[in-house]
Order: sequence, then C-alpha cells, then structure tokens
Amino acid sequence: MAKFTWEGKARDGKKRKGDMEAPNQAVVQAQLRRQGIIATKIKERGKGLDVEIKIPGFEPKVTTKDLVVFTRQFATMIDAGLPLVQCLDILSSQQENKTFKRILLEVKNDVESGFTFADALKKHPKAFDELFVNLVAAGEIGGILDTILNRLAAYIEKSMKLKKQVKSAMTYPATVVSIAVIVIAVILVFVIPAFEKMFADFGGALPAPTQIVINISNFIQDYILFIIGGIILSIFAFKKIYATEKGRAKIDNWALKAPIFGVLIRKVSVAKFTRTLGTMVSSGVPILDGLDITSKTAGNKTVERAIIKVRQSISEGNTIAEPLAKSGVFPPMVCQMIAVGEQSGSIDTMLNKIADFYDDEVDDAVGNLTAMMEPLLMLFLGTTVGGLVIAMYLPIFKLAGTVGG
Repeated sequence: MAKFTWEGKARDGKKRKGDMEAPNQAVVQAQLRRQGIIATKIKERGKGLDVEIKIPGFEPKVTTKDLVVFTRQFATMIDAGLPLVQCLDILSSQQENKTFKRILLEVKNDVESGFTFADALKKHPKAFDELFVNLVAAGEIGGILDTILNRLAAYIEKSMKLKKQVKSAMTYPATVVSIAVIVIAVILVFVIPAFEKMFADFGGALPAPTQIVINISNFIQDYILFIIGGIILSIFAFKKIYATEKGRAKIDNWALKAPIFGVLIRKVSVAKFTRTLGTMVSSGVPILDGLDITSKTAGNKTVERAIIKVRQSISEGNTIAEPLAKSGVFPPMVCQMIAVGEQSGSIDTMLNKIADFYDDEVDDAVGNLTAMMEPLLMLFLGTTVGGLVIAMYLPIFKLAGTVGG
C-alpha cells in the first residue's frame, strides 16, 4: 500500500491534515469523507506535496470580470440541465485565477458534503457578497437558479460599467493635475535656482512677479521635507477621519453637495440603489432584506442612512416613497416613480426603469464633465506653467530693453 499525505477541512470549518495508507487517492478521499472531512489536497509520499506559498496581500484577487464570466457560464450550464457539482467542477478546472479556482473547489466540496449552494458561497464573502448569496438563496428556494444567475450577471455587468464611467471621469483631471504639479515642482526646485544665480550676477532689483517666484522656490527648497511630510500626514489623517462613523458621514454628505462632482455622485448613488433593490425584489428577495443589503452596498453614508430610514418606515407599515422624499438625497422624480410603482404593484419594474434612466444620465454627466474639465485644465496649466515662464523671462526682457536703450 502507498502512503498519502492529506489536507482537508472538517464540518466545523477547521483545517485538518495527516497521513494515511491506502491503495489509491480515491480510497483516501472516501475514507476522509466518512470521517466528515472534505479533502482539499492529497499527495502520495515520495512524489512531493504541492506547497502553496501565500504572501498576504499578494494573492490574486477575484475581479468583477471573473465573477461575471463565472455567473454567465454557470447559468448556461444550469439551464442546460447539468448537475450543480458538475458545473462547479468544470468551471473550477478552467479557471485561471488561482484564488478563484481554490474558492470554487471549496464551494464544490461543501455542496458535495451537504451544504446548500448559497451557504457554501457565504463562506467566501470576499468573492461573493451578500447580494450574490441572497439572490442565489432565493433562486434555490424558487427553483429558478438559472434565471437568477442571468439577472445577477446582468446586474454585475451594469455595475461594472457604471464604475468604469465614474473612474474615467475622475482619472482624466487627476492625471493632468498630477503631471502639472510634478512639472511645476521640477521647475521650482531645479530650474528657478539656475535663473536666480544668473539674475544675481546681473545685479539690480528684480520685477515683482520674478521675486515672488524665486521666494516660493526658496521656500520649497528649504522646507521640502516638511511639505512632503505634511502631505503624507494629511492623507493619513483623512483616512483615519473617514474610517470613523461621524467623519465618513460628514465627508460623504459634503461629496453629495460638492460642486461639479456632487451631481455625478448623486446620480451614481440613485442608479446603484434602484438597480440593486430592483434586482433583488424581482428575484423574490423580501423587500426588508433587500433594503438591508442595499444599504450596506450603498457606498455613501448619507445614502445608507436614507435607505435605513426607508426600511424602518416599511417595517412600521408605511410606504417607500415618503421617507425617500424626506431624505433629500433622492430627486423628486425618483420618489414619484417609486410611489407609482408601489400603487400599481410593480415596484421592481419601476426600480429597473429608474436605474436604466440614471445609467444614461451618468453617461451624459461623465461626457459633460469631461468636456467642461478640458478648458478648465488648459486654463490651469496655461496660468501656472505660463506664469512661471513669463516671470523668469521678465528680467531678461528688462535687461534687453536697457541695453537697447
């Protein structure tokens, strides 16, 4: 008999490992299953045990794209009549992301040992959030898992598109401003001192703009370590404040009221709220559970508090529209459409229609924001870099005029 080294997980979730003599791996796996252990790794001694070196923070993450592809393929297989375990086995075997592959194998083992699919997914919150798990649970109970998975895939795709739109709106101005700051810093630290030395050799009083630029350059050179330290400290302090309940509430509330970007953030929040809640309600998730999960995925503390108030209102027998209108976060049109949806008994359809409308609104807002930011950024660059260049050449023009006169 051959000797095998195994690793596995017991029913209580704890990891187990040990050695066993058996004719082959299948016997080892069967023996462990009788003991209530799901084998995750079995290797024959003398042929080497696969050793996974895991460095915290360096493991590949499960991306949104990975999740969308998995959900779409899984829905197709379930719709075709393949057993759940076989679907998981096929999808895990073709998965290139090692982290996601490991998770799918663990989910498959849990399902084989008697867990429901939703309960197996619930053990991996970093890959499958509460929304995903609850919708899968609703699909299993209702016997419409393939339909739910298709809805989930469509929801994740639209959420990913929304996130990309916002990222593109923020990335362009941030990149341009960052490059401008670096260029200005290089000019002030390295270029201006060379001009200052040349002007000192000329003698005489410098024009006021030139003197101001030289003073700024000297200040930065003298206190550059303090400036860098101040920036790092400010970022650290912001993160600490945002990590607190009160701090995050104030910053998120300010973000919704911020000029230019506030309108975009508000539209994104409305689109995300209506899309998430609409998907859950249409999939059979109770409205109170749907609002609870939606509040946790809102991404903005002000919006989250508004949704929690809506949930409290419904639990007391009131409508959804009234507390939404009182919150001041959601536009009147949204509240009126939701009120109509409640009265007609088609709240899920109305929520999805609002989400589609605000997806288009976000698209338009991103386009308008980009078009508006371009001239503002050009003005900023022209004023700062152009101002520095003119200030440095003023003494040369003055000297040329004196020599010419």
